[in-house]
Amino acid sequence: MADYSERALLPEGFHDDLPPEAEGEASVIAALLARFQAYGYGRVAPPLVEFEDSLLAGSGKTQSRQMFRLMDPVSQRMMGIRTDMTIQVARIAATRLAASPRPLRLCYAGQVLLVKGGQIRSERQFGQAGVELIGVGSIEADAEVLLLAADALRAVGVQGLSADLTVPSLVPVLAAELGLPDVAAGQIRAALNAKDIGQLQSIEGRAGEIFRGLLAASGEADAALRALQELQLPAQAAAIVAELQGLVTRVQALSPDLVLTIDPGEFRGFEYKAGIAFTLFAAKGRGELGRGGRYEITRADTGAAEAATGVSLYLDSLMRVATAPDMAAKLYVPHGTAVTLLAGLQDQGYRTVRGLAPEADVRAAARHLGCGYIYADERITLLD
Repeated sequence: MADYSERALLPEGFHDDLPPEAEGEASVIAALLARFQAYGYGRVAPPLVEFEDSLLAGSGKTQSRQMFRLMDPVSQRMMGIRTDMTIQVARIAATRLAASPRPLRLCYAGQVLLVKGGQIRSERQFGQAGVELIGVGSIEADAEVLLLAADALRAVGVQGLSADLTVPSLVPVLAAELGLPDVAAGQIRAALNAKDIGQLQSIEGRAGEIFRGLLAASGEADAALRALQELQLPAQAAAIVAELQGLVTRVQALSPDLVLTIDPGEFRGFEYKAGIAFTLFAAKGRGELGRGGRYEITRADTGAAEAATGVSLYLDSLMRVATAPDMAAKLYVPHGTAVTLLAGLQDQGYRTVRGLAPEADVRAAARHLGCGYIYADERITLLD
């Protein structure tokens, strides 16, 4: 048997959450869910493991290389461990809740697992919490989800929030309207994602002007929208920009302190989005706090496509900038104190730590266990 030093070694990308960090994350999750539920979102709890073909259906196919797989010894079918809970909530909405009234509002929280961490997020297991608004594809639905995410983040103490907006469909629509072949459109999309102006310089004519203009239009929302409108885009692309303008106007009216930026060429990570998408950041945070946007699911009862908007918040990034609620103070209750008194002390807001054997020095025993208070002589005393 390996000694404890070897057993404490975990695989790369995994870690133990210890007190008080684990308690802090649990309290933050509870606060997020409370805000989601306050706006009418009902909680669902899908399983950690599902059949592989279910997790890879629709937008799930983009997560294929990140999924851990195992054989189900009962059914002899391949199963997968979820990499993203949005896919599972979409499945629930399309099947178990297909007959439920729309718009359908669902929320969730749980752990996800990846084969490999990224450069910014090295963790391979982390918590995820979010909401899905299913059955409506509109600016009003997009605004509700974005503003609810911002409200929930503020509720856990996140400051300096910003949302970076993008429209993954804009570049493909532009390429089609400009008559560009698929190969060229793919190269342009890659160049815009990489912010590679050199690659875009090789594109001639009106198409080159437009795509270089898209790259230059990134930045503060109002300025970016003016730059996009000055490009005089073809009809379908102009309609997409008009919808983006509508969302910006709506969000600014309802939450003027939420900083909005626009990156019209961003695509990576939003492959399955069918409308406006967004990424959430905090001014003093590292990495993204969450991602969301509009997408489509296929209903099991009719086979029809159904619009949805959702957001997923990443607890590993969020805990770096969140303010976890204060934990109740620890009160040492010496050995021999009646157990029946504990409930009353707990009702006063203390976490009681009971002595299990007679103490030679009660104060030393309390300090040893990290308690700030002692119950003695029928009263609570602050430990020096």
